[in-house]
Amino acid sequence: MNLFKKHLPAAVIACFAISVFAESLELLNVSYDPTRELYREFNEAFARHWKATAGQNVVIRQSHGGSGSQARAVIDGLQADVVTLALAYDIDAIAEHAGLLPKDWQSRLPLNSAPYTSTLALLVRKGNPKNIRSWEDLVRPDVQVITPNPKTSGVARWNYLAIWGYVLRRELGEDFARKLNDPACADEVAAAQSKARAFVAKVFKNVPVLDRAARGATNTFVQRRIGDVLINWENEILLSKNELDSAGVEIVIPEVSILAEPVVAIVDKNVDRKGTRKVAQAYLEYLYSPEGQDIAGKNYYRPTSADAIAKYKDQFPSIELFSIGDVFGGWSEAHRVHFADGGEFDRIYQP
Repeated sequence: MNLFKKHLPAAVIACFAISVFAESLELLNVSYDPTRELYREFNEAFARHWKATAGQNVVIRQSHGGSGSQARAVIDGLQADVVTLALAYDIDAIAEHAGLLPKDWQSRLPLNSAPYTSTLALLVRKGNPKNIRSWEDLVRPDVQVITPNPKTSGVARWNYLAIWGYVLRRELGEDFARKLNDPACADEVAAAQSKARAFVAKVFKNVPVLDRAARGATNTFVQRRIGDVLINWENEILLSKNELDSAGVEIVIPEVSILAEPVVAIVDKNVDRKGTRKVAQAYLEYLYSPEGQDIAGKNYYRPTSADAIAKYKDQFPSIELFSIGDVFGGWSEAHRVHFADGGEFDRIYQP
């Protein structure tokens, strides 16, 4: 699906009819907004693999939307066999509020159930008329910023934390992650956190509209031509890099950003009721296979296997990346402090 074309409503379920025999197995992968292209290609590859190894046909259906909204849909009864969401907190919410999978779900697959990673990039108007070069430029009063709503969108939460973390890095220096956890640096850290809060508040004062998900924000920027800069997934932007010029936009790469780690999980109670556990497990494990990793790299996700990293290293810009665990104490703590009702975002954002 083309990044610069209008799309169907985010939560519409698309059926990828790999095979349609009555005896076919069927899986529903509930995913976040920009993974359509990745899973279209991966589903076809997995269906071939499963037919060759297990002798069965499998149909994989997809549901896409903002990561938080998708998690709530599963909690409310959407019958996902697997979830492939933008951040671990959203799968934690499914475990906590619906009990559909165990709370230690992240330990069941390699690399904390993150088979690929990504980060963030900026899109600006062609020629970069506002001379936007870094996160610093997003607080200027003449710059309008497009980012989705952190209450509903996974990438929006990554965007928010990337900016906050950038300010901490600026204020505390290269070893900022160590200082954040050093009681001897408490006063210095408190001052840096205050500056980060003020900086992020200025950025959100420059946001004219909060879309629910990444693709909606992209349409606002590209189709509706609102705003001077869009913050979005690196993979989403690089995937359509050949179309940037015709769309009248170009890429700017921040010098410091966050390592985004989308995660995957089986929804245990659903697969056990439907009898699909074996194929669902194999489906997620195949993301770590050489073919799965190659498909991730081809779709501009940063692969995690050594061979795929080496193969695709030249297509990714070199960025200083920090992790959510090192800077924010993991997703549960980041959610509690920043995105829960009454948290930092609610205090910062005044529509």
